[in-house]
Amino acid sequence: MSERPRVVVVGLGPADAGLVTAQTHATIARIPVRHLRTGRHPAADVVPDATTFDHLYEESDTFDEVYHRITDALVASAREHGEVLYAVPGSPLVLERTVRHLLGDDRVTVEVLPAMSFLDVAWARLGIDPVESRVRLVDGHEFVLAAAGETGPLLVAHCHANWVLSDIKLAVDGVDDAPVVILQRLGLPDDAVVHTTWAELDRTVEADHLTSIYIPHLSAPVGAELVRFHELARTLRERCPWDAEQTHASLVPYLVEETYEVVDALQVLDLENPATDEALIEELGDLLYQIEFHAAIAEQDGRFTMADVARGIHDKLVRRHPHVFVDGDHDTDDDALVQNWDAIKRAEKEAAGRPTGPFDSIPSTLPALAYATAIVKKAARAGDPVVAEPLSDDAADRLGAALLTLVVEARAAGIDPESTLRSVVNRHRAAIEARRAD
Repeated sequence: MSERPRVVVVGLGPADAGLVTAQTHATIARIPVRHLRTGRHPAADVVPDATTFDHLYEESDTFDEVYHRITDALVASAREHGEVLYAVPGSPLVLERTVRHLLGDDRVTVEVLPAMSFLDVAWARLGIDPVESRVRLVDGHEFVLAAAGETGPLLVAHCHANWVLSDIKLAVDGVDDAPVVILQRLGLPDDAVVHTTWAELDRTVEADHLTSIYIPHLSAPVGAELVRFHELARTLRERCPWDAEQTHASLVPYLVEETYEVVDALQVLDLENPATDEALIEELGDLLYQIEFHAAIAEQDGRFTMADVARGIHDKLVRRHPHVFVDGDHDTDDDALVQNWDAIKRAEKEAAGRPTGPFDSIPSTLPALAYATAIVKKAARAGDPVVAEPLSDDAADRLGAALLTLVVEARAAGIDPESTLRSVVNRHRAAIEARRAD
């Protein structure tokens, strides 16, 4: 069996050629086919005659797409030449996604040489021991998720643009006075260590590809409100007598009621009047508590947790949006999106061994009018439209068929019968209340 092609990965250190190791210099000289992740690095000149992947950052929609395309290009080059060099900024094993992809790719053999990272220079300039201080390293692009629940100290890398700094700042509320240290071009003659505050994070410097930030301490962690609310739901389940005796079944009426109260708040929402947001905020919170309540019950029973719920919906939405996360085709028309969604949903059900009929996703407990509307819509999509004829000579059956006919006609006219009937009833209600008030 022939040996797999090889990719030898070297790091160019955090600054200029003075921090590149002798082993890396020797390896660059030995391997004639060379690739650079980016030519935007102070030590890029130590890799002569190299092909860079800078153009992929302009051509691709997401960083993940860039990383996958770089990996595929390196594999193709290694197959052609047998062995190639791949040089990356800093250390190959510190926040280098392409290297991670390569190490998991069984098409090539990967050798990674040690190198100095920006971390070593950062610790020296900050004057701290990262182990003793328990500093957490975070990617700036993933700050919201990676730093969830953290209060610091944090060293945040990949802060290459002011929009990244803005996203980081907006991830935490109520910490405007918290100190932040901005580190730029460490190890170079024009390096800068700038002390600022959280409120001024994205307005203090012009970020570049050699920018990172150090956060000594945050009084409120990222995602603090959600974490606090989650803990409250668990506490109430354990300590409140009423909460403790509830079951999934006993909570159903409250879930239905809170859902309709959200709908009520949405109907009175005025986009020109921010004051109407308060009612919606309150009702969404009540509905969110119902979700947390069910998760708390399940967690106590050892069944599943709120994390499982969040992970499940996250992964499902990613699967059902390949035009966003896989293909990058954001211009797909609505009909194609719906068909694709249904196909993915059907495949998920088949894989799980669940029924895949046209009506299986329609809750039978929907209000009758909404239930009829959903059935009519799904039947039409399945190519077997509803024919609203009485199934017996019973008066109630004839009336039901007449109501169903109205639903079919409403859908054909592009009218939602549920909201239309509700609107008409509300007008009659208001008229009667006005007459009685007189």
